[in-house]
Amino acid sequence: MGYREIPHTADWALHVWGRDLPELFAEAARGMYALAGAQADEATAPRQASEAARKLEVQAPDAESLLVAFLSELLYVQEQEQLLFEEFEIEITPGEIWRLSMQARPQPLRNLVKAIKAVTFHNLAIRRSEDGVETEIVFDV
Repeated sequence: MGYREIPHTADWALHVWGRDLPELFAEAARGMYALAGAQADEATAPRQASEAARKLEVQAPDAESLLVAFLSELLYVQEQEQLLFEEFEIEITPGEIWRLSMQARPQPLRNLVKAIKAVTFHNLAIRRSEDGVETEIVFDV
């Protein structure tokens, strides 16, 4: 599992891989935070287990749209609430409508080097690989 930045002419792009879709989505989130230089403020992080978990749910017509919706929701929370997430637990249910349920530990945002405006569908395709699944994601900056 992992991610790496790949060259893109005007925007930012990531190559992301994982053993399965939940791992791929978690790595995409970590990679998005890394691209933006997002850093958590550990000093003000929630200390109690009851405060530690936050749930997020999104749905979409297919896996690619679900990935865009998920990352877009994380960007929204980052911008509006000044939070980022760590320790992802993600469940994905495919079907006519794909559903994602995430539980993760929120962290107050301490620093952001560069803002990502949007997650794009540009050349987005989740593919099977010999190690699981992979994709490339382009971010509008």
